Amino acid sequence: MDEEIVGVENGWFSESEVMWPGQKFSLQVKKELYHEKSKFQDILVFESEKYGRVLVLDGVIQLTERDECAYQEMITHLPLFAHRNPQRVLIVGGGDGGVLREVTKHECVQLIDMCEIDATVVKIAREYFGESTATAFDDPRLTLVHDDAAEYLAVLAHGEVKHDGTAAELAKKRRDENFPGYDCIIVDSSDPVGPAQTLFEPQFYEAMRAVLTPGTGVICAQGECLWLHLDLISSVLTACSDIFPSVAYSYTSVPTYPCGQIGFIIATLRPGGCNAIAKPLRFPTSQMLKSLKYYSSSMHTASFVLPHFAATALEQFANSPTFTSSS
Repeated sequence: MDEEIVGVENGWFSESEVMWPGQKFSLQVKKELYHEKSKFQDILVFESEKYGRVLVLDGVIQLTERDECAYQEMITHLPLFAHRNPQRVLIVGGGDGGVLREVTKHECVQLIDMCEIDATVVKIAREYFGESTATAFDDPRLTLVHDDAAEYLAVLAHGEVKHDGTAAELAKKRRDENFPGYDCIIVDSSDPVGPAQTLFEPQFYEAMRAVLTPGTGVICAQGECLWLHLDLISSVLTACSDIFPSVAYSYTSVPTYPCGQIGFIIATLRPGGCNAIAKPLRFPTSQMLKSLKYYSSSMHTASFVLPHFAATALEQFANSPTFTSSS
């Protein structure tokens, strides 16, 4: 194994990230498969001893083949099953293809737009994860652009073109089609540093609301870790509560993510608070259930029940029993 690879020493990969100082997760490396720097970030792929192939961006594990289902299925199916008939979906980020794979399982979805700023991530995913996450890039419902999602939303919502590019072109095309809005927007972003920082700002959530289907649209965004980023989560929820009538937080367990946990910021234009999101409006077909490893209708509702310390910290959003712990 090449010891010059950042984070790899004596056959073990260890994460390096400013957002969780004082701790790091390690995986034993079986074989290095790829390591290069794209225009935006450092990309590493290796075969691990116990978790299959691993994708690392800027020193942070993005997925492993063993546990990616817990993240990909939940960030996708929580919002999609919280909508009665999602037909138009926007994916922000998600270059590994996992969210796209899950979206395509919904037969009611007719159109999928995807903005992934780093084309190299998609290229590498198709080459090294073509049998796991990157299985749906040829789906005819997909339109994929490699550009800034914030730029795309700004043009689609307001017609404001700051930079010519594929994002502006697609947005102008949708506007010319009198696009009715997205039923669901899924933001599969990395942590709020570097190119993903704008995806955590209130302006981005305002732009998402502006392009949702009026009255029913739903968004779901990567929401960091309850054990590490409770203040950040609270601030994003506070901002969202000024933008959407119903906002909630749920979480899932992913062994190879920091503290083994990651959450989701979910909001909808439907009234009803957390219950408008925590109770699924549709259910997986028997055929879909065969393809799922983590998500279920029961897990959907259960994921909104927060541990007491988190429910207390997020008390101002406790407009539903699902935000409080039972005694």
